[in-house]
Amino acid sequence: MPLSAAPLEGISDALPKSIVSAKPWYSFKQLNEGAKIYRNNCASCHGNQAQGAPDWQSRDSLGRTQPPPLNGSGHAWHHRINELFETIKYGTVNRGGGMPAWGKVLSDQEIVSVMAWFQSRWPKQLYKNWVDRPHH
Repeated sequence: MPLSAAPLEGISDALPKSIVSAKPWYSFKQLNEGAKIYRNNCASCHGNQAQGAPDWQSRDSLGRTQPPPLNGSGHAWHHRINELFETIKYGTVNRGGGMPAWGKVLSDQEIVSVMAWFQSRWPKQLYKNWVDRPHH
C-alpha cells in the first residue's frame, strides 16, 4: 500500500492523518521545535546533523545496533511514519537496539516535531521516494 493510503489514525493525534504528496507534511513551527528537541535529546547518539554513529551498521559489545543516520543516508526512510513514531516513543531495546523509549520524556507532538526535523534533512528526491514507496 502506498504511504499516501497508509492508515495513520489511532496511533497518535499528533501524526498527520495522511500524506498525499511530495510536499512536506510538517510546518515551519514543527521544524523549529524539532530542531531544539533533537539537539537536546537525540544529537548525542545520532549526531548533530543526524548523521548517525560512525559505525552504525555494526553492533556494539553488547550486540546492540548502533544509532543509525536519520538524515536520509541510512535506512530510516524505509519505514512508514507510524513506525518511525513508535520507534522513538517505545525505543528499540526490545528489538535488539540500544535506543531508549522517549514516550515518557517527550510528548507525542514533540516526537512528531523531531520526526519533522530529521525528515527535513532528507534530500527532496528521497522524501518523494518515501512518500511514493509501497508499504506492506
